Amino acid sequence: MAATIKTDICVIGAGSGGLSVAAGASQMGADTVLIERDKMGGDCLNYGCVPSKALIAAGHTAHIMRHSDRFGIESVTPQVDYTKVRDHVRGVIAAIEPNDSVERFTGLGVNVILGSTKFTGRNTVEADGKVIQAKRFVIATGSSAMVPPIPGLDQVPYLTNETVFDLDARPDHLIVIGGGPIGSELAQAHRRLGAEVTIVEMFDFLGKDDPELTEVVRKQFAADGVDIRAQTALTGIEKDGDKIVVVTEKDGQTERIAGSHLLVAAGRTPNLDGLNLEAAGVTYERRGIEVDARLRTTNKKIFAIGDVAGPYQFTHMAGYHAGIVIRNALFKLPAKVNYSTVPWVTYTDPELAHVGMTEADAEKAHPGAINILRWPFHENDRAQAERETEGLIKVITMKKGRVLGATIAGPHAGELLSPWIMAVGTKQKIGAMAGMIAPYPTLGEVSKRAAGSYYTPSLFSERTRKIVQFLLKF
Repeated sequence: MAATIKTDICVIGAGSGGLSVAAGASQMGADTVLIERDKMGGDCLNYGCVPSKALIAAGHTAHIMRHSDRFGIESVTPQVDYTKVRDHVRGVIAAIEPNDSVERFTGLGVNVILGSTKFTGRNTVEADGKVIQAKRFVIATGSSAMVPPIPGLDQVPYLTNETVFDLDARPDHLIVIGGGPIGSELAQAHRRLGAEVTIVEMFDFLGKDDPELTEVVRKQFAADGVDIRAQTALTGIEKDGDKIVVVTEKDGQTERIAGSHLLVAAGRTPNLDGLNLEAAGVTYERRGIEVDARLRTTNKKIFAIGDVAGPYQFTHMAGYHAGIVIRNALFKLPAKVNYSTVPWVTYTDPELAHVGMTEADAEKAHPGAINILRWPFHENDRAQAERETEGLIKVITMKKGRVLGATIAGPHAGELLSPWIMAVGTKQKIGAMAGMIAPYPTLGEVSKRAAGSYYTPSLFSERTRKIVQFLLKF
């Protein structure tokens, strides 16, 4: 019979959230066990954020080469060695890997166990032939690509984010199922690396974001030559020789699109298989594990964080969840999640970044009581200097100036979003941003200019003119 390992906290899953909990708990004095069934670093390091951004960087470089004539430098057609692009992606992963390695976490005092995990009771699990009994558990198993039930999909080879980075040759024609963040990022990157690309999306392209801002991204995709088929149903998939054919329907019209490769990017599904959560008294459903505001499951000794708990499947949310759990599990503090300031960024070109309420959200919550502030990137001197003028910032405030939300479509939108995250989170009024001294010339000036536009109607009103004229008499 296997010996029982008794510990203070057992973390299941070595992705972003699980690693954060394990490192924090161990360094704060808790006896910690960390279990991982696959690769340390989880989806983000191996199949998600890191490799996709590396591929995007390669695609961006190729794009710059094609359009360097904007700066008086002769444009060239880049010669893409896709094998070397793949090696670049792997090299980036390898550079970051040591931070998430078994060796590092063992050095931090964490007992790392590699193997599949299943609960055998309310406070015990089995992994790698070992029994682990813990005072607290944290389930951080993440999510995987959802494979939709499309007729014929199981009869053709297809890629997901877990396999697309292993390609050793560039696709001739990549068909992407899904026009969300993952699908759009990989679509544009491959197009810029020379592949023909078609996106098939049942609903709207980047549908969770403000349509006024997604239009900025859509126009760039069109300029790049990405074929976007939004509001289009996918009714079947067939194999035709060495081609994969997707059958679509829109407005009663059927179309067959043939490609060399198929990428499924139609959402994510939580990793729950094999955990035997019933034995632990943990309630779950298709969308993930049921948790309360303190991220406790229906078994109060077990927490769930990150993608497996939802509702936002972002790496930074897993890190946020980790902090909540540390305070609850180690310090017995009743810390609760607050999703009102969750930011997200889609790393297309231009980037699309958002925090807080959209215009639609704000109008629904505060009908007739909001202001919409906008500022285009073409009015920014730094954007002009860098020939990156396609973009828009849109800020939502209450009539009295409290910032409710912001969306940015433009170069470095993710970086530009940070002050707006702070503004929404601290319930700042727009005057704080308008009064900021922004260094010149920076893209960040778009935030100050958008904020300043809040005061334009009153500052340059006829009433103000009369006041100034009166005061100048003295």
